[in-house]
Amino acid sequence: MNITFLHQYYNNPSMSGGLRTYEFAKYLVKIGHKVNVITSYREKNIKKYKNINHKKIKWHLTYEDGIKVHWLHNYYSNHMTFFQRLKSFVRFAYFSAQKASNIKTDIIFATSTPLTIAIPAVYASRKHKVPMIFEVRDLWPQIPIALKILKNPLLRYVANKLENWAYDNASSIITLSPDMKKGIVSKKINPKIIAVIPNLSNLNDFKYNKKIELNFRKNHQWLMQDPLLLYAGSFGKVNNLEYVINLAKSLKKINSKIKILLIGEGKEKESLIISAKKHNLFEKNLFFEKSFSRKIIKEYFMSATMCANFVINVRETWANSANKFFDTLAAGKPILLNHGGWMKDLISHHKCGICVYGMPPHIAAEKLNYFMLNKKWLKITGNNSLKLATKFFDQNKLSKQFAEVINLTKNKKEDMIEKIAPGIYY
Repeated sequence: MNITFLHQYYNNPSMSGGLRTYEFAKYLVKIGHKVNVITSYREKNIKKYKNINHKKIKWHLTYEDGIKVHWLHNYYSNHMTFFQRLKSFVRFAYFSAQKASNIKTDIIFATSTPLTIAIPAVYASRKHKVPMIFEVRDLWPQIPIALKILKNPLLRYVANKLENWAYDNASSIITLSPDMKKGIVSKKINPKIIAVIPNLSNLNDFKYNKKIELNFRKNHQWLMQDPLLLYAGSFGKVNNLEYVINLAKSLKKINSKIKILLIGEGKEKESLIISAKKHNLFEKNLFFEKSFSRKIIKEYFMSATMCANFVINVRETWANSANKFFDTLAAGKPILLNHGGWMKDLISHHKCGICVYGMPPHIAAEKLNYFMLNKKWLKITGNNSLKLATKFFDQNKLSKQFAEVINLTKNKKEDMIEKIAPGIYY
């Protein structure tokens, strides 16, 4: 089967960020399919690719583990304004529609965000007269509306219309969490055509290695033998990392040995560093590092005592399926959450971490200090994380589910899709 993936933010292992699309595409190639990925090269320069003039040439092509990847030169950054991002979305939609319509295919798979990915997907699906699978990574536009980022009434109207149009034109739908599925079903979409396939736990790559942890601590002498709380992700409004400032302040007040490390990039990073310095936390108990490729970041998860997922206190964000959550499970580490939703339910049921949602920072700090110094609790909870990852979120299992969704959709058996991945984890 020839399969076309449309993903504006595709990553390969040499890049920072999630590898979901890469891993699924690689698996499909392994079982005999041909895969074309249409994506964007988001950097300003193209120096790593010789003989390419970024200003004159729109596309370049790479081959990655049997996957043919078409890169549109389309700059994008978390530091861009809303309208700069919108321009980037529209540009990608326009040129990727042309590209997808000229590649022989039996099925179109499109993954959001942004929601504008539906435009080239539906266009190519109709031109080739093939089914389209639409993957929902975030409930958009509900989140930007709830965060008051999308304020313009006309843009809200258009965004909601685009969302419904994407669902109506999809033969089947994949969501990354049960809560996302609920949001889509509330739009009167048939639940039978919806599969819940969360982000992946790569059990092999994140398997704990004592030697790696010892080397990590040797290279981070500020850590010594102290407990480490790790956050690896975006520094955006939705992540609300100002919460970490308050947490670090409270930990400092009780003379806790816990060190917090924040890894990543984003609009809020500079202001967070300024705030950390203002409160005398910077490089005392709160540390910052840049983003790393997936090859390197796994060493940080292996070496952490506990890992965290933080989001702003807005209910619409609780449906998230953050890579860091599943990487934590794969590494066999406890996880800290500051929000409710399906992840909180998982943690409560499987006893693989702690949730401090609704707690004042000083109470959360005391709770964190107690558990992160409790070696018996850390071992039991970490084992529970690994069991949860192995049972439900193992990369190989989810890749097989994804391939089954592809086959059922191609064979017009969409009503069987919900049974493949119902999103029940108890």
